[in-house]
Order: sequence, then structure tokens, then C-alpha cells
Amino acid sequence: MTNSPLVAGAAQAPEATLEVTTGTPVAPQAPEVSVLTEVTVAEEGRDAVPEQAGAKRSGRSGKSLRSPGSERTAKAGKTLGHVSFVGAGPGDPGLLTVRAVDLLAAADVVVLDQTSREDLPARYGRDGVEVLDAGFGDDGQPLTRAARAKLVVKAAKAGGHVVRLMDGDASTFTGLADEIAACRKAGVSFDVVPGVSVVNAVPAYAGVPMTTGSTSSVNVVHPAGRSLDWSRHADKDATVVVLGTGDDIAAAAAGLLGAGRAASTPVAVTSHGTTTTQSTTTTTLGELEPLAAALDGSPTTAVVGDVVALREQGSWYETKPLFGWRVLVPRTKEQAGGVTAKLSDHGATAEVVPTISVEPPRTPQQMEKAVKGLVTGRYEWIGFTSVNAVRAVREKFTEYGLDARAFSGLKVAAVGGVTADALREWGIEPDLVPEGEQSASGLLEAWPPYDDVLDPINRVFLPRADIATDTLVAGLQENGWEVDDVTAYRTVRAAPPAAPVRDAIKTGAFDAVVFTSSSTVRNLVGIAGKPHPSTVVACIGPATAKTAEEHGLRVDVLAPEPSADALVDALAGFGQGLRAAAVEAGEPVLRPSQKKSSARRRAR
Repeated sequence: MTNSPLVAGAAQAPEATLEVTTGTPVAPQAPEVSVLTEVTVAEEGRDAVPEQAGAKRSGRSGKSLRSPGSERTAKAGKTLGHVSFVGAGPGDPGLLTVRAVDLLAAADVVVLDQTSREDLPARYGRDGVEVLDAGFGDDGQPLTRAARAKLVVKAAKAGGHVVRLMDGDASTFTGLADEIAACRKAGVSFDVVPGVSVVNAVPAYAGVPMTTGSTSSVNVVHPAGRSLDWSRHADKDATVVVLGTGDDIAAAAAGLLGAGRAASTPVAVTSHGTTTTQSTTTTTLGELEPLAAALDGSPTTAVVGDVVALREQGSWYETKPLFGWRVLVPRTKEQAGGVTAKLSDHGATAEVVPTISVEPPRTPQQMEKAVKGLVTGRYEWIGFTSVNAVRAVREKFTEYGLDARAFSGLKVAAVGGVTADALREWGIEPDLVPEGEQSASGLLEAWPPYDDVLDPINRVFLPRADIATDTLVAGLQENGWEVDDVTAYRTVRAAPPAAPVRDAIKTGAFDAVVFTSSSTVRNLVGIAGKPHPSTVVACIGPATAKTAEEHGLRVDVLAPEPSADALVDALAGFGQGLRAAAVEAGEPVLRPSQKKSSARRRAR
């Protein structure tokens, strides 16, 4: 079992193997399955771990990659810190364990194998956490195991909690033994948190089971550029998992063929496993060597054995409807979480480009007066037309030391399900949510007219954006209500995104863009330009679609209801349709960005 492959071409060292045979619980009379793991030990001088393709090393050994606070220094007599050696999993952040997330949230320092995993402390770490690069030294070469251990101990001696984040599983192919020995010698306490290993995860994500009823053993081979005894892995009923670079995979092909393994044995080769750039190719052992030689230097996993024949049935990850799609999400970062998570579920990578900034009103007196009136019984209803409105009122309540109890006796309306959920998080159950169209018009249609017999108060409080339309206000007034239309927040156009993002939008590097409001359409076009004609345009509702068409965009996807979940699901359905059409036609499945058209996009 493994974590990150060692660099091919390391200095020769005596071959060492660890052989573990375990009885696997099986049905009566089923053949026993053994696990044979071959570990090749690297030279003491270097523990080289190849980066993912395209990763860049900006940090130096012992220097912070991200440290907003002051530099931490050890002091005489200061209590030593504690080190948690944590497996970071094979690449998919969703495979991080619950314990790992908890430890990252409590860490004072995080020490990484690769700067490409800096997203984990950024996502789960607290503000001010210090992030150190333990991958490469000042000379650009991989740090030795001893140097890594020294860096970890130094961080621990400064006090606090150090999380040593190790790729894959913490206990395999990571230099863990050297680092815990250094901690023990220095008197630093530690614990170890296992992680999901690439050995199990990548084949699973490729749709290849490790064993069947006829499998005799699972052999994990980590060549690291050395000559091995491949006859130990030549059993036709054995599943062989080969880890390393393309050169290692090619050497395994030659070695297994030379040891007598049939040239027709199926093989699955996976690069960038468990990420949205994962790519799996199936071939045979006889055809593997030239294919492997053409691979880039990124870590690769090859599965050799009859189990690979089950991939056609078992493939689930690379066949997701939006697998590999790069989707532009023009929203504020605070509001994009649900959309990005949903896109990830469908296999896409979301990139958030803020198009608006939500700011307090220029003159807060009107809002302050309305909130005080709410508490003193001035209103019969309060109507929330966005999550931002809920947030603005809640912030004002916090400022005044109020809580949800101040809504007692007040009727509460929400424009839709997302806004209603924001109210429920506050402990408020809305009295009115439109069942049909979730918009200002839909809310107006559901809102009862004023009744001078049933309604003791005829006034409504509407906390809204400075650019909100008058549809709801005018309609409520026609139905007999007095309306306090109060600016609760301002929406300001955000600064333009970085030049590479603007270029990606204009040149079709994005496969799709999801618009969740008319303002996101106007602002994106204003700060970054029109999306390329090849980019699929998805809109949350008819009003947003109309705005997109007015800006010269063709709307490809329209959500059946105005919610983020429905929007992403509709986009996924569109993607699934493109995939099905390509498969039926016998054509390769291409993302929209891979089949750009030079024709300009026209509104229908």
C-alpha cells in the first residue's frame, strides 16, 4: 500500500521487502486472498516525492507559505508542542477523514508534503494558521528525510499544535518512521491519524475492484527505478498494483512479461487519481510499455489483472455528467458554497468569480429606525427577498443585542426556499413562502391583501438591496398595505478578475457558466466580458435568462425552479445529454471547451 511514489532514478540501495499475508474474511469454501506488499526503500539521503503535474514550489524549507501572524519563536523553558501525523488522502478533499478535519481546525502550524495541498489548511484551518513546505529545499531539490524530520521538530519546539499533513496514508511511503524517531528523541509528543491510501482509492475511482472470487493475492509494487524480482507477481490470478511514474509503469510491463504474465492481461492506467482531472486508459500488458513511456512525470497508478475487465461496468467517477468540466460561478464567495459543492458532486470544478460586493447602506439611519420599529410593534409583516437581506437584519440585531425572539407576533415572508433556509438557521420559521414562482412576483401573488378586520396593523417592513425593483412594493400598496421599503444593503460591482481568468472567460477555457441573478449577468459582462460562444450558459430563471439574451448570450440551460440545486441539476442533465449523444454516435466524449466553435453566440 502506498502514498506518494518515489522519484525514479534514485540511488541504488539494497532491496528490502515487507511481505504481509492476511487471511481475508470470505464465504465458506472461498479461496483465501492474501495481500503481498513489496516496499522498496529509498536511499537515506533523499525521500523524493514527485509533485503533481503543474504544481509549483514557492515555499522554502522552514519558511512559511502562508503565515498572517507574527513569526513563531521558541523560548527557553517553553512547553513543547504536539505533532499529529495526518494522512491527507490521495487528492479528493472529500476523502479527508473527520479526525483530520478536526485536527486541521485546531492546528497552529501545518507542514505539507506538497504546496499543491495548501487548499486543505486554507479550507479547514483557522485564521492565522502557519503553513510550512516540507517538500523541497532552497536548492530546489527534495528535502531529505532527516531535513523533514528536523523541520517538524523545530516547529513543535516553538510550542502549539503541529499537523504534519502527509499525502495519502500517513504510515506508508512517507518517511513517518524517521519523523516520529526524531520527535521521540526530542521529547515531542505525537499521534498518527491514518488516511485513505492511493492503493485503494485510485482503483476504486477508476471503477476497478481489487479482487474477485478468483483473486489469489493483491501485490503492491513500488519500483522507484530499481530492478525487482517480477516472478513474485506473475501469478495469473494475482492483482498487481504498480505505483510510480511512467518509467516505473513501463519497467513493470517489461518485468511482468519477462516473468511469464500473459500479454493479454488487462491493465488500467490512471493519472491524477481521485481528482477532477483523473484520466484512466485501459490496455493490455503487451501494449502497456509504449503507453507508459508517453506519460508525463505525475504519479500514476496501474492495475494489472483480470479485475480490470470489470471497469466497463464499474466506472462511476469519470462518467459523471459534468466530469472534468470547469464551471464559472459569478457569485460572492459567501453565497457560492452550495453551488460549488453541488457542482463537485457532479464531477465539475467550480471557479468562483465575485461580480458583486455586498456593503452596508451609505446612510444606516433608515435601517436602524426600521429595526427599532420592528421591536416596538410597528409592523404586521416583514418580507425577506434575499439571503443578503436576512444577513443584514441579523447583523443589525446582533449590534443591538437582540435575537430571534424579537420576531414574536410578527408575520415573516420569504421569497423562496434558500431565503427561508437562511431564516430557519436563525431560528425563524417563515409564515409565507410562495409555492410557485420564487421571485418578487411569486411572493406578491402569494401575499394576502390587507384586511382591516383581521390585520391589526397595516404596515410591512421590506429590507432590500438598493437596486431592487418596485414590483413587490407597488403590488403590496395596491393590496392595501403601507410599505417601508428600506435599503438594508448595497450591491457594488466587484473589481475585475485577474487577467488569466478574463482570458479564460473570453477564450472558452470554461465549459459552463451558471448565472443566479440578472445582476450576475450584467456585472460579469461588465468586469470580464462575454463568455466564449462554446461556453454553456445556465440561468436560474426566466428573468435572468432574459438579461443574458439581452447581452447577446444564448441560454442553453434554464432551471425548472429558481434554486441553486435545481440550476446545477439542470446543467448536469444537459451534460449527461451531451455525453449520451456522443456515446450513441460512437464519438469521443468531449467537454464544451474541447470543441470550441468560432461562431459568435447569438440570442435565440
